[in-house]
Amino acid sequence: MPQPEPRRATVRRQTNETEISVTVDLDGGTSAIATGVGFFDHMLDQLARHSGIAMEITAKGDLHIDDHHTVEDVGIAIGQAILDALGTKRGIARYADCLLPMDETLTRVALDISGRPFLVFRTAFHTAKIGTFDTQLVQEFFTAFAMNSRITLHIETLYGTNDHHIAESCFKGVARALGQAVALTAPGGAVPSTKGTL
Repeated sequence: MPQPEPRRATVRRQTNETEISVTVDLDGGTSAIATGVGFFDHMLDQLARHSGIAMEITAKGDLHIDDHHTVEDVGIAIGQAILDALGTKRGIARYADCLLPMDETLTRVALDISGRPFLVFRTAFHTAKIGTFDTQLVQEFFTAFAMNSRITLHIETLYGTNDHHIAESCFKGVARALGQAVALTAPGGAVPSTKGTL
């Protein structure tokens, strides 16, 4: 019986602002994350842990300016790596959703590995910063991720008061839905589309 092809990919991105390396394995393994942005590392750890997707991420960026370029470029690289690792997308579940509670916060996520990138982000924060992390960068990350993974992604926080919980519920909700969507569940390894391609 033939062994399934590995669903693993590495992307390296180097610009005048950042130097990024991302390796993902859709079927799991160990993760190691170091971007130089503490809160962002915590969120990426949630993304890896709750999706079951192994992620090795290193980033060196112009953090003396701010975190924006690093967060956005990591989102680009993760999206590209997941797209590459999906290959032909044969056998994947494709669609998934998650209703993610975190204490007083509730966030709803739905996604489609469609080949048509789109982000709907209906999440509001109460403050500009979580520690030193700019809360606007949560949307920037998911924009970069959705556009480069070519995923249709909807994130909506229904309610919540603690900004740390709000951000974390978004990352955990996306993680849970993403893990379900990349799972190999389609009968006979078919591409889950009437078009025959995604």
